[in-house]
Amino acid sequence: MTAPVDVLIIGTGASGAAVAWSLAETKMRIVCMEQGDWMNPSEYPSAGRDWEARQLSDMHHNPNRRCRETDYPINGTESDIQVANFNGVGGSTVLYAGHFPRFHPSDFRVKTLDGVADDWPIDYQALEPYYEENDRMMGVSGLAGDPAYPPKKAVMPPLPLGRSGSALGRGLNKLGWHWWPSDSAIASIDYEGRAKCINLAHCTSGCAQGAKASTDITYLPAAMRAGVEVWPRCRVREITVNERGMASGVIYYDGKGEEKFQPAEVVVVACNGVGTPRLLLNSVSGKFPSGIANSSGLVGKNLMFHPYARIWGYFDEEMDGNKGPGNCIWSHQFYETDLSRGFVRGYIFEFSRSQNQVMAAIQGAANNKLPWGAGHHDAYRRLFRHRCGMVGICEDLPEEHNQVTLDPVLKDSHGIPAPKITYRLSENSKKMLAHAVGRATDILKAAGAYDVGFESPIAEGGWHLMGTARMGSDPERSVVNEWGRSHDVKNLFVVDGSIFVTSAGVNPTRTIGALALYVADNMKQRLATLFD
Repeated sequence: MTAPVDVLIIGTGASGAAVAWSLAETKMRIVCMEQGDWMNPSEYPSAGRDWEARQLSDMHHNPNRRCRETDYPINGTESDIQVANFNGVGGSTVLYAGHFPRFHPSDFRVKTLDGVADDWPIDYQALEPYYEENDRMMGVSGLAGDPAYPPKKAVMPPLPLGRSGSALGRGLNKLGWHWWPSDSAIASIDYEGRAKCINLAHCTSGCAQGAKASTDITYLPAAMRAGVEVWPRCRVREITVNERGMASGVIYYDGKGEEKFQPAEVVVVACNGVGTPRLLLNSVSGKFPSGIANSSGLVGKNLMFHPYARIWGYFDEEMDGNKGPGNCIWSHQFYETDLSRGFVRGYIFEFSRSQNQVMAAIQGAANNKLPWGAGHHDAYRRLFRHRCGMVGICEDLPEEHNQVTLDPVLKDSHGIPAPKITYRLSENSKKMLAHAVGRATDILKAAGAYDVGFESPIAEGGWHLMGTARMGSDPERSVVNEWGRSHDVKNLFVVDGSIFVTSAGVNPTRTIGALALYVADNMKQRLATLFD
């Protein structure tokens, strides 16, 4: 029989890697299982000239289009937004853009402040030291003093504003609206063995240079030096339980496709807001006929995405083109609730630089701005490096009918049921998206744009996966307690975005990392009871 490990962590992304690193100091035997491979940065699209084509194929953010051997299919036929994720060591931090905002203090108290959703069982102050620790480990570029937040330190100077950020900032100034250099998990100076960004290519195709922080080059090397083991190509099918109703280990398939059992004293699930409920729901036993840790019936419920609106404009002057990371500035002008707008909660604007060569041509043709024949090249010159804009990232309120379930037919290559997504935009989200498009149009015109367009919502914009195993103090209204421990199974923990109570109106990765460190710290403080 395989020797049991002390702590088995399933997933190596923003949460799993952070927990592994934090727990390493206990000297327990810790194993991280990852269904994907170790990534080779020299093979990322950003290392070659065909990187835009590969963004649309083997390194696409949608697993149904990417279809790598290590992916699993997702049924999104009943969803307004399609899932985006990545399966490999480092998880979705391999392909994310590195945009790195924190939650606001108000995000933990939406029920108290606005009478919607639920309050979190913890607050901003509880996470503040873990935000700082995560910022140091990941390496965050930014500028201290942003009035949208309580005081917070900057690890590195901000990324350059570029022509796009400067032009859009002037537009915001004319309107008197908030803006600030973005916090980015991208090195603006040499930092702990990572060279500063040299603008290789777009960040969402993997950073061949290593300037963008992904957990395979930040947390995991440090964790492995401290004794943590990382096992790639291990696809976990289910979490097993013993006669006492405690988690006893996992059944998984190794890289050769062989079914194996790995016993463990503690199991930590870090598979994202879709992969985690999929695994919990598939872990059926006599003790847990509806899936492990699911006595509340809420595993998979309350899926939140963040509906995105993309708004752009064309300018007479040349912008950045494909030079520089996508992030430059942000605006939190419309973040807090103002009922005169017709909806509750709010959103941020994440401003981005211009398009790259191929996408400028594809979208120019799609928008009837790039004719064939005479004038084709002149029209392209007016498009390329002359467009920039933003996305509105809208807070998604939790609704139980938005959910992840197990598909009765679709399966992955090992016969494990695939997740099925059921998700519809709420009326609140639709009104928020419309408001974001309107205000973004104001900004672009104030900045000098002569032609404005938008896509709302972004149909393949399901980058943020949250809420499907929510935390809370009431076992009937939550899946895990206030420090990530299952109400039902005392040696089972969930640490990824699925434990979010609400989504806030900002990207979740920075908060996922901070929450994971918070959970790990609580585990260390309670070591004597972890194995009960």
